[in-house]
Amino acid sequence: MDEKDFALRLAQLREKKNVSAREMSLAIGQNPGYINNIESGKSLPSLVGIFYICDYLGISVSEFFDLNTKNPTKLNGIISDLKKLDDQQLESIANLVKGLTKK
Repeated sequence: MDEKDFALRLAQLREKKNVSAREMSLAIGQNPGYINNIESGKSLPSLVGIFYICDYLGISVSEFFDLNTKNPTKLNGIISDLKKLDDQQLESIANLVKGLTKK
């Protein structure tokens, strides 16, 4: 992931959370333009900043950098719910997902 990808990923995940860049900046204890500066490519967060960003978004650092997962927060919620199902229910869900992902 390069700097441009980082900025795009941050914007994508922030928008999925439906918060403004200013709101997110203030929520993680930064100046109002912090997230906007990152998303516009003017700056990059420190390592600690990345942890604060991920914590705010409710995802792990590895989920942030996984560009194949478009909505890790929603996926985590689904996985949490799936853990409550029995084997038969999981089999039904697995078949449904297979059907949805066939092209």
